[in-house]
Amino acid sequence: MSHFDVQLTQSPRPRPAENALGFGKHFADHMFVAEWTSQRGWHDARIVPYGPMSFDPAASVLHYGQAMFEGMKAFRGADGKVRLFRVERHSRRMAEGAPRLCMPPPDPEMMQQAITELVRIDSAWVPSSPGTALYIRPTLVASEAFLGVRPADHYTYFIITSPVGAYYEAGVKPVKIWVERSFVRAPQGGLGAVKASANYAASLLAAENARKAGYAQVLWLDAAEHKWLEEVGTMNLVLKIRGELVTPPLQGSILAGVTRDCVMTLARDWGMKVVERPISLDEVVAAHRDGSLEEVFGTGPGDRLVIHDGVIGETAKRLYDEITGIQYATRPDPHGWLTEV
Repeated sequence: MSHFDVQLTQSPRPRPAENALGFGKHFADHMFVAEWTSQRGWHDARIVPYGPMSFDPAASVLHYGQAMFEGMKAFRGADGKVRLFRVERHSRRMAEGAPRLCMPPPDPEMMQQAITELVRIDSAWVPSSPGTALYIRPTLVASEAFLGVRPADHYTYFIITSPVGAYYEAGVKPVKIWVERSFVRAPQGGLGAVKASANYAASLLAAENARKAGYAQVLWLDAAEHKWLEEVGTMNLVLKIRGELVTPPLQGSILAGVTRDCVMTLARDWGMKVVERPISLDEVVAAHRDGSLEEVFGTGPGDRLVIHDGVIGETAKRLYDEITGIQYATRPDPHGWLTEV
């Protein structure tokens, strides 16, 4: 699908001050919408004014949870130009994940065209202050009205955008992490490798319990033995042990994060050893005790681990500076991760 209709708003929304954006609280003027049915495939693609969407009370997504989404950003560079960060990778990940939910994969090329045009139309919404961006949320839901456990025959794909500040208001600082030993985010063979909405619903109770106990995020362990590290909050996990970067392997319960790929790619560019292997909580505690755990903060059973004297580690800081430098076009983009709008 290479063409879609555009209806511009006649009532532009007031844009919020850039020092008060927060995350996901404000939404730009327009959104992209497309429909899919088994008879017509993808059709009725359009960009329209942002506003409520109408779903039948029997819409399948409301009863059986066929829903997934992506999350990416557009940045206003130091030169004033707007660029998407790794839009191709995000589009491909959504297309590859949809079949796991028996949903029709949005064509990656259609996704990229729609995102690019939507951001171009709402480019004034892309903030310019340090740490800000335009967050882009493509979403796919089952919209057929029926009651019955089967894949739907009608799906709605839409994209909304939101000017945002930092996801974590405290900024790039060490945070307290709660190791969750009872609840699980996703088992192997489940939906953990897909950005399914259900994964986030499953994480809420443990996250709320951790927050009430004074922790910023949850470190998720595997579902079978509750001993192997998986993800932390909504992020992939990377540790620095004995000078090596170590991250859990993708084995069906962990999302293949785009930032994870960036970190691994850049670290290897710099000559660092990057290892994908299972990491047990016992190994983390032992490495902390013998001084070989260099860059992570968390809580283990009966222990409190403070790594690198409670300040951000050198490697993490270097990676953060490099990735944000590429995003804001203040550093070279050797891997072609940026797409100018």
